[in-house]
Amino acid sequence: MRRSHILVAAIALTALTACGSSTQADAPPKVATLVSAVPAASPSPTSERPRHRLDETDEEYEALFTPLYKCLEEHGVDNPSNNTVTLKKASDAAHQPATSKGDTTAVAAFRYCEPLYAPLPPWEKDPANPEARDFNLAVMKCLKAKGVKHLEPTEDGLSYSLGGSQDDEASIVEAMRLEPDCEREAAAAKK
Repeated sequence: MRRSHILVAAIALTALTACGSSTQADAPPKVATLVSAVPAASPSPTSERPRHRLDETDEEYEALFTPLYKCLEEHGVDNPSNNTVTLKKASDAAHQPATSKGDTTAVAAFRYCEPLYAPLPPWEKDPANPEARDFNLAVMKCLKAKGVKHLEPTEDGLSYSLGGSQDDEASIVEAMRLEPDCEREAAAAKK
């Protein structure tokens, strides 16, 4: 079986090289092609964004924000790692439509830096993951099995809401305490 794959690959490679060779190698092409008319595409900057993991340590969590903070500093935000108030306001404003008066430095910096360097959610919770809703349901099932009450999936199915009344404070605290364990259990069950 393996030899047939190697043989097919060798034939395909030979055919491709033969198709690309020309007797007039030094002659310029007579017809414009897409390859000659379009510059080479550069890789997407979002492909290098860091991604959270369910099992990350506090130090790893903090380190994921280093590229974002560096970008924000380069774009005029003073000491972003210690200025959570400015970043929270900038983040909120950056997700609103641009104002006609222009953005503040922090908002403009956040609008530029966030899509390039803000950490992505863990793959299990990423909206781009087709199995994220199943993961959320597995976490909810685990939490309910451990006694958490008033747990409902959100409209998008990617997270859940806790509590239904003021009396549910203990249940909410318990859910927050148990969530990391249930996430790990749900992730392990998928493997």
